[in-house]
Amino acid sequence: MLAIDRDNDFGEKAGVKGPVIGKEACIDAALKLSLADPEDSDANVLYAAIKLYEELKERGEFDDVEIALITGHSEVGIKSDIELNRQLAEVLEIFPAHGVIPVTDGAEDEQIFPLITSRLPIISTRRVVVKQSESIETTYYILYRYLKEIFSDPEAAKIFFGLPGMILLIYGIARLLSIKYQESVTIISSTVTGIILFLIGGYFFARAFRLKESVGHLLTKGFIQFVSAIAAVFVLFAGAVSAYLNLESIALQLTGRYPGTELLGIVIFLNAINTSFVVALAVLMIGKVVHAYLRRDHHIWYYISGLLLLPALWVTIDVTTLYALSILSFYSMEFLKRGIIALGDIALATLVGMYLRDKLRGWERVETERSTA
Repeated sequence: MLAIDRDNDFGEKAGVKGPVIGKEACIDAALKLSLADPEDSDANVLYAAIKLYEELKERGEFDDVEIALITGHSEVGIKSDIELNRQLAEVLEIFPAHGVIPVTDGAEDEQIFPLITSRLPIISTRRVVVKQSESIETTYYILYRYLKEIFSDPEAAKIFFGLPGMILLIYGIARLLSIKYQESVTIISSTVTGIILFLIGGYFFARAFRLKESVGHLLTKGFIQFVSAIAAVFVLFAGAVSAYLNLESIALQLTGRYPGTELLGIVIFLNAINTSFVVALAVLMIGKVVHAYLRRDHHIWYYISGLLLLPALWVTIDVTTLYALSILSFYSMEFLKRGIIALGDIALATLVGMYLRDKLRGWERVETERSTA
């Protein structure tokens, strides 16, 4: 029989020093704690262990039976468990048992069961419940443990305390402002509600899509690609605005008349934005090429091939939009010439890609070693 007092109530309240071995010594320890604090459940645990000890003695099912009490430390955790482990070793030196029956009063003491099983097997367990419901102490322990984890974990503290605290702070400021500016109560209330919803929505959105990690990656490993992407967006935006504002003059140059329908206007707009679109893609691909070169990424051959394919893309968009506007005929020499240029560009990009892919095999080994390091 092994009674467990993880928080050392026996030592703190009754002056009992563990380990306590033997029936008479355990009865004496239980009496001392009962007199010091009649409401302490640890005394009842020891009484229950004594009772179970006597029952097993009477049955004679085991060759020999002994009872012991081990006490931990008031600082429950590593310090108390080290002390319990030391006392358990001392008990086993005096009484080398082949099995143990732990007797506890709740989930907290049961946390040391792995420590016990590392030394000898647990035959059975006994939990002592004194009047109050067993679930009350278990629930209390669970709440205590999770609150302790929340306070010690900065990320969890931000969720459970930081965000509600910010909301209450904003709401409190709004209430104070509404006292002075009674005529603006509706405006203040709407503004505060919007800010609170914005903060909550923004926080959960950022957590769900891991924006912090993504931005951190862009600012460290992918900064060059990030800058090139921003530049590409601005180039495309400038080209789109320019094409939109000059759509009528572009239509007069291409067709000799204003666009009569929305569909015709869209086709002219696509033709006008073609150059800006291809230049934006080129800026983006150049960023990828520079990034891959600096990191010795063997996929650089793929990005260079994509960069070389952009003239073919420009020709394709230009030809198809001019054909849709009936400016360029499918059977004209201009159409054939541009088609040959596009096919030649595709062939060049393919050959260059194949050459670079074989030439940069060593970079692939470097990247593999870096990823496994």
